[in-house]
Amino acid sequence: MPALRTALLQSSGHPGDVARNLEALDEAAGRAAAAGAGLLIAPELFLTGYAIGDGVRRLAEPADGPGGRAVAGLAAAHGLAVLYGYPERAGDAVFNSARLVGPDGAELANYRKTHLFGAFERASFTPGDTPVVQAELGGVRVGIMICYDVEFPENVRAHALAGTDLLLVPTAQMHPFQFVAEALVPVRAFESQLYIAYVNRTGPEGDFDFIGLSCLAGPDGTVKARAGRGEELAFGDVDPELLAASRTTNPYLGDRRPELYTPLT
Repeated sequence: MPALRTALLQSSGHPGDVARNLEALDEAAGRAAAAGAGLLIAPELFLTGYAIGDGVRRLAEPADGPGGRAVAGLAAAHGLAVLYGYPERAGDAVFNSARLVGPDGAELANYRKTHLFGAFERASFTPGDTPVVQAELGGVRVGIMICYDVEFPENVRAHALAGTDLLLVPTAQMHPFQFVAEALVPVRAFESQLYIAYVNRTGPEGDFDFIGLSCLAGPDGTVKARAGRGEELAFGDVDPELLAASRTTNPYLGDRRPELYTPLT
């Protein structure tokens, strides 16, 4: 099975301007496709911006709303899958969501952030209640979570036990928490034996200073791709052969003793 070339779009786009963010995503998709990528990942709330106050709720739309249809169109036009963050409106609720569309523009998965971070998110969003959302992409089982979710080892382990090979984590990680990108994410990938694509915003936005440092971490604990602090389109390969070999060498999942862990719940 060939490796899945993955493009990490590290950018804060144009906060509050959906049309310009769609243009930026289209341009990045063109560059990613030209470089042979089969998947492009954009950060948390990329469609609208993160630190835009009440604008997040005002710009929220259904999964298949105008923004979603536009992303589906550009994914199909460039022939690659796209994962993007957006505020999802469902009835009276608004969720911090991430949606994956395939290279034909069809929706493959939609995930609602389960662990909300800070006063802004708790005031703006309803938490999701489905921790493991997956899809198949080019023979790779892909899972989705958002930012703070990956900081809970139980969350990542649940994906590993469900067979996730590549965990997509659009994020809005800010100063002074850069250790999450630098240290925690590679450890999560190693301890649960999967790839993690952690894709961050960058630069000042509202009261936040996003740190960049997006990465693709491998199941062997090494970082296959790492962005700097600024705007960047980084690339890394998800290699099924390396994944299989690493799982054989590091049999954490098989060596677990769940009967000892019941006090955790």
